[in-house]
Amino acid sequence: NVFPSQIEELILQQGALAGQYQLVVTREGLLDEMEVRAELLPTNAGADTAAIARALQHRIKVMVGVSTTVTIGAPGAVERTMVGKAKRVVDRRPR
Repeated sequence: NVFPSQIEELILQQGALAGQYQLVVTREGLLDEMEVRAELLPTNAGADTAAIARALQHRIKVMVGVSTTVTIGAPGAVERTMVGKAKRVVDRRPR
């Protein structure tokens, strides 16, 4: 079990990232997989997103104990609801 707040705490510790994030959960065979999508702060638009993603992926593995895929997007890249809040968890596993 993973709590979104655990991931949020690690994202907020990365100085180049904004607080907006999304967890996308899928299932491959019998295993659940999770992708973490996060946004750069507008002031860090030219940052090395691959290095930031690797660092966050490593911190999640060490601190939470789960393997993830991390995608870092531009500011505004995380899907939001009609009122502007990010939809934190998207569950795409078959029912």
